[in-house]
Order: sequence, then C-alpha cells, then structure tokens
Amino acid sequence: MSEKHPITIDNDGKSLWKFLISELKPKGKWLTPFNIISIPIILLGLVLIVIRFWKGIGAITNLTQEVPWGLWIGFDVVTGVAFAGGAYVLTFMVYILNMKKYHSIVRVTVLNGFLAYVFYAGALLLDLGRPWNVINPIIGNNFGVNSVLFLVAWHFLLYMIAQLIEFSPAIAEWLGTRHIHKILSGMTVGAVIFGITLSTLHQSGLGALYLMAKEKIHPLWYSEFIPIMFFVSSIFAGLSMVIFEGSISDKVFFWQISEKNHKAQGGIICGLAKICAGTMFAYFFLQVLVFIHGRHWDLLNTPMGYWYLLEMLGFVFLPMALFYYSYRRNSILLIRIAAIITMLGIILNRLNVTVIGFRWDAAIRYVPSWMELVVTLTVIFTEIWIFRWVINRMPVLRDSPSWTKENKN
Repeated sequence: MSEKHPITIDNDGKSLWKFLISELKPKGKWLTPFNIISIPIILLGLVLIVIRFWKGIGAITNLTQEVPWGLWIGFDVVTGVAFAGGAYVLTFMVYILNMKKYHSIVRVTVLNGFLAYVFYAGALLLDLGRPWNVINPIIGNNFGVNSVLFLVAWHFLLYMIAQLIEFSPAIAEWLGTRHIHKILSGMTVGAVIFGITLSTLHQSGLGALYLMAKEKIHPLWYSEFIPIMFFVSSIFAGLSMVIFEGSISDKVFFWQISEKNHKAQGGIICGLAKICAGTMFAYFFLQVLVFIHGRHWDLLNTPMGYWYLLEMLGFVFLPMALFYYSYRRNSILLIRIAAIITMLGIILNRLNVTVIGFRWDAAIRYVPSWMELVVTLTVIFTEIWIFRWVINRMPVLRDSPSWTKENKN
C-alpha cells in the first residue's frame, strides 16, 4: 500500500483548503445495502428532529411529566456510554499496563468512543424540554455543584476533550503537520490518564443518577450498588463492542489493515474474551450478592422476576460461559457470538433500569413512539457514516506514515 504524502500548506492556507474540499468528496460505491437502508431513515429522522424543536418534545415522543426520561436517555445515552467503555479499558491496557499486543486497535476504539460521546451528548439536546438550558448542569445552575448531574456533565465534557486529544495524532498525520503531530503525541499519555480517571467516575455516575429514583425502579433492578454495577458492566460491554466492531471492520476495511495486524486479530480477540469472562464473573457474583442482600426471593415468581432471570442467566451467565469456553478452545466464532449476546444483555439491563423497570407499576406505561425509534436510528446511522468517513481518510486502521517514526526520535 502506498503511503500518502503530507500536504504542503502555504501562507494563505489554499493548499489546506483544497485538500479538505477534496476529502469531502465521497469515496467508493454509493449503492450499498447500508446506504440504501440508512439514507431514507436519516432524512426522515432529520425531519422529525425539526418537528421536535419546532413544536416541542411532546410532538414526537410519548414522554410525560411522570416519565420525563425515555428511550433517548435509556438507550442513546446510558446504553451508548456503556458500549463506549472500550476506549478507556484499551487505553489503560496499552498505555498504562504496556500491553502492546492491543496497540493496533487503540485508535479505532478511541475514535468509536469519541464519536459515541459526541453523538450521545448531542442526543441529550433532543431529550431536554428546553434545550437551551443544557448549560445549567455544567455551571451548577438550579442543581448546585454537589449534584450528581453536575459531576456527570463535567465528566462528559472533559472526557470528550481527552478523547479528542488521544485521537488528534491521527488527524495530524492525515493533514501531514509534523510539528503539531509531535506536540499532540507528547500529550497522549497525559490525556489517557486523565480520560481513564474521568471514565471510571462517569460510568458509575450515570448509575448514581438513578439512586434518587428508589420508589420508581423495580426492586430487582434497584440497589445502592447501581453505580458499581454500571462501572463493572461497562468493561465487558465496551470490550464486546470492540470485538463486534473489530470483526465488521476487518471485513469492510480489510484493504486498510496490514497483513501483520490481520494475523494478530485472532490473538487480540481471544485476549479480550478472557477479560470479558473475568469481569462478567465478577459482575454476576456481585449481582447475586446484591439479590441475596435485598431478600427479594418472593419477586422471582412474578412476570418481572422471570424477566430478571432471563437477563441474568440468558444474557450474563450464558455469554460469560461462552467467553470462557471459546477462549479455552480458541474459537473466534463463539467469541463473536458471545460478544453479540453480551451487547444484547447490556441493552436489556440498561433499558430495564431506565425504561422497562421504571414506573413498572404505573396504570399507563411509557412506550416509545415510532418517531422516537426513528430518531434513535438516525443518531446511530449518522455516527456510522462519520466513522466510515474518518476510517477511509485517516490512518486509523492502516499504519501511520513513516515520518511519524522520526518524530518519536
């Protein structure tokens, strides 16, 4: 594969401007299955978003004063942030524990995490009745600086900046700015340490938001340990997303991945499976302790109790066993299946806490409207479009230019 030469930026910036314009042009085929499915949904979703801001949140959602947080918070934010957890886990493994084996997938994982945070933070604007008040949690207005929402807001903001710094060397390599690249590369480790600290706080902080809803969440899903459960589950949720996304990228962007990294893919996936099995065991063990401590045996023989058992046995214990078995057998296919089941389990758990088990005893239950589902798909598909655009232009999966080695010397 030929290496792209750095651009030359003249004094008036014309070369940079021409380069950016050329990079905006589409690459590859347009009539792909993903494009055919996603483009109509995105266009419809944009129309619905305009209606939402024009006529108010009630125009397209089934939210009420009793249930002000629905699908957009439960899935777009709470679930999405769990899946973005792979970024802080992998950067910790590579930059702090010096596990160089996983270095080839760090950039794509950080990119995925950064885009997830940007889009899901943006989704918060959709869920706020008065979007212009989004600044209030950040400045502590109305809530105060001691509120969990204030901490989560700052964690989100600072972590997005930290992830941008972590990914910024790839942008510098794309633009060919050697001096800036050297500066940004020197900031990477500091940004990683800062980002890991923020991640451990806000993953649990999202769970802490629901501590104040004790009377509204079903007892099988509510406990004072929700923050810890959210943090621990974000580890195997993020790594399962890395396995899933990596498996797709390996097929879709195979031409960008070097032969060396192709061969290392199997070992990387097996290593991640081992970590997933261990953290899922810890999570399952903690959940059992919480259940025994809560003494909710009588609730198991109820419809919600059966639903709880399905989550714990079908989407925690089963994939945990699959991860362990497939790691011992070195079965990549079974690892991928376990990762998919785990991701479905995370979606189920987060929605059980935020939507399904929230006000479960109300006479009129909240059910998302079809328009809420379309907007959620719009957010996801748009994120994938931008992810694909970046992958096709920046050295994320492919090797960095040779001049970056000179910068390290």
